[in-house]
Amino acid sequence: MKIQSRILYEDNHIIALNKLPGELSQGDETGDIPLGDFVKRYIKEKYSKPGDVFLGVVHRLDRPVSGVMLFARTSKALERLTGMLREKEIEKTYWAIVKNKPEKASAELVHHLKRVQGKNITRAFRSSQEDSKESHLSYHVIKTAKNFHLLEIIPHTGRQHQIRVQLAEIGCPIVGDVKYGSAEPLPDASIALHARKLKFIHPVKKELVMIEAPTPENKIWNLFG
Repeated sequence: MKIQSRILYEDNHIIALNKLPGELSQGDETGDIPLGDFVKRYIKEKYSKPGDVFLGVVHRLDRPVSGVMLFARTSKALERLTGMLREKEIEKTYWAIVKNKPEKASAELVHHLKRVQGKNITRAFRSSQEDSKESHLSYHVIKTAKNFHLLEIIPHTGRQHQIRVQLAEIGCPIVGDVKYGSAEPLPDASIALHARKLKFIHPVKKELVMIEAPTPENKIWNLFG
């Protein structure tokens, strides 16, 4: 897999690239090769690295989701970035396409999310439940095209499937996301959710870093240019 054209940022400490829908953030029961293994191969070949290449996964994206994926090239950078993530010092911005227009053009959503045991699914509740976690996100509608609506979303917490389940809970499932209520899948089994941007202070250089990923080239995203 050639990934050079998808690299969005690279230095001695971190590397970010545009994940395609369908790629794995990390290994799972399918046995498919995760994206990080291809990044390691790229680093090894580019820099003629002997032995194993260190690469740390800073955050994860669901398999059908596209967008900015950040890796650490050193253990120091990984430790600092995971700490920043925990302290909410990395700002994430997502784009999503929905068929049903939200009742409000912009709003903050607060739900209590609970993972379903034995299933890769999360449920949203309006009030606290046993083992649930409070979840916040903000959204606003950017644009409408041919009865589809493009939303910009900033999650304030990082729960499993948070954006997907919270939008579904207000009657706006993400296009293609049949797991959470979309009427039909997209042809490539992706969902119209894209990690658009990461903004953070570099863990070593202490400079502001903003990384932005172009949206996938397909019919649904092309509606919005």
